Amino acid sequence: MDREAVDTAGLGRLHVEVAQHGHTAVFTPAGELDHHTADLLSGPLDAALDGGANRLVVDCSQLEFCDSTGLNVLLSARLRAEAGGGGVHLAAMRPTVARVLEITGADAVFTLHDTLDQALRE
Repeated sequence: MDREAVDTAGLGRLHVEVAQHGHTAVFTPAGELDHHTADLLSGPLDAALDGGANRLVVDCSQLEFCDSTGLNVLLSARLRAEAGGGGVHLAAMRPTVARVLEITGADAVFTLHDTLDQALRE
């Protein structure tokens, strides 16, 4: 699996690893996804979509917090991926992040997986 890391912002509040797993682009944000750090995830998601990827997996196992700006990043990527015949899969969400998706109803529009391995197999 090829990996790269995206620089952090906001005093190291978010770090994003990007990996290619076959035809799937895998993103692992670690820390807080919010107004101040959202570009660190939206940039790599957009780059993957611009490069022709349409199946994106976001490994949320290290994502500690997600606000409305972060949620909008995920929703925007989902719309772009679906327009290209693909989708965005969210894996291994922590309870805090899962609750944000549940409250907003966004859990109904993403493909959710309990683990990253599960997301990669499907």
